[in-house]
Amino acid sequence: SSSSNKNKSKYVLEFITEKIFMISAFVAVISLLLIIGFVFYKGLMPFATEGYSFIDFIFGTEWLPSSKEFGIGAMIVTSMVATVGALIIGVPIGILAAIFIAEICPKKYARVISTAVELLAGIPSVLYGIFGLAVIVPAIQTVLSLPKGQSLLAVMMLPTIISLSETSIRAVPKAYKEGSLALGASKIETIFKVTVPAAKSGILAGVILGIGRALGETMAVI
Repeated sequence: SSSSNKNKSKYVLEFITEKIFMISAFVAVISLLLIIGFVFYKGLMPFATEGYSFIDFIFGTEWLPSSKEFGIGAMIVTSMVATVGALIIGVPIGILAAIFIAEICPKKYARVISTAVELLAGIPSVLYGIFGLAVIVPAIQTVLSLPKGQSLLAVMMLPTIISLSETSIRAVPKAYKEGSLALGASKIETIFKVTVPAAKSGILAGVILGIGRALGETMAVI
């Protein structure tokens, strides 16, 4: 009798736990749907109620809601140009840094650098903006004569690119490297001709996520 009661209470607890998990999942999904619905509802209002032209919205250069002007063309072009500039600067630095951490740097120093990169990823965008405006951007612009936005976005992309690229490089089987070294290739040749090509899918994923962060940044650029 006592064992059956224990089994019954166990099943009841399991049932309640499953329902809590299910409710948590539904809350996440419903929250997402509500946010999407709100954004689309508010965003489509000028087109539905005021007959604003979608062509003017996409290609317009003026954003003046008080004057019923909602052109985002200039914003799209600016975002694309800043992102391309950030890619040109950030991708080579990020990939080379990941190679250094995963393949060249001694382990005790690599852990310190990896931790610093992870902390860099957790810094809020507004702090990037303030620090970049005061320190990084003027220095880069003075030394390399680069546009301001691209320089800052490149720094913000680095944690994503470095972390994913490092993980992908470390995941390459040791047999690939050992085979290359056994055939007479140097360590650098092995890295660039064997390791990096073998890890290209993970590196590409890091670059794509870095593009997503750069493209979605607003506060830091402002």
